[in-house]
Amino acid sequence: MARIAGVDLPRNKRIEIALTYIYGIGLSHAQKIIETTSIHCNTKVNQLKDEEIVKIRSILDTNYQIEGDLRRFESMNIKRLMEINSYKGKRHRIGLPLRGQRTRTNARTRRGTKKTMANKKKAPKK
Repeated sequence: MARIAGVDLPRNKRIEIALTYIYGIGLSHAQKIIETTSIHCNTKVNQLKDEEIVKIRSILDTNYQIEGDLRRFESMNIKRLMEINSYKGKRHRIGLPLRGQRTRTNARTRRGTKKTMANKKKAPKK
């Protein structure tokens, strides 16, 4: 079991795909990392040698901002937008989409599920 940047990589997957389980590493970054470490892309995680895992760790530590650091960086950017009262910051604060999407319909992910009328009385059962 390879543990890189606090993430347990799945054993049976190719290293190219397994690296994408790390927050901040997508497929293209994973392919670049594999090229620089000269590991074959079809190698499974359980077939990696300790030296190869150490190489991957060192590259991730020096060249990439991943996991906790990246999450902290993103949350600080959102807080900054909210503090300076920008349009995007206001939309973040009230929980609406911030990139110009329509909100009359759709936007269920940001707005939540549909609410019914409040205090509507049900008909009594006979």
